[in-house]
Amino acid sequence: MRARIQDEILYIHHEDVPPYKKGGSVVRNSYFWALKSIAGRASRGRDWEYEPEVWFALQRMLLSFTESGYLGLSETVLEFPESAEIPTILRSVSTWA
Repeated sequence: MRARIQDEILYIHHEDVPPYKKGGSVVRNSYFWALKSIAGRASRGRDWEYEPEVWFALQRMLLSFTESGYLGLSETVLEFPESAEIPTILRSVSTWA
């Protein structure tokens, strides 16, 4: 998922957030609600925002869904621009574009 940090807020690109689908996969819908539940802002059509206080929870959640094997890495790994510095707490679930 494309990500960036600006003014100490982590943004996940809205097109990369898993969509909620009524009657869809239980895992994907659970993932959607888990990500939304800790987001500071999660509006349709806008990048989702995460404050530093929840980065540890986000990291654990991403690791958990990655290890489940039900979702692909492109859906559970944060992808930062090459010039970005990845915070230590997010390194285990992040890469550079």
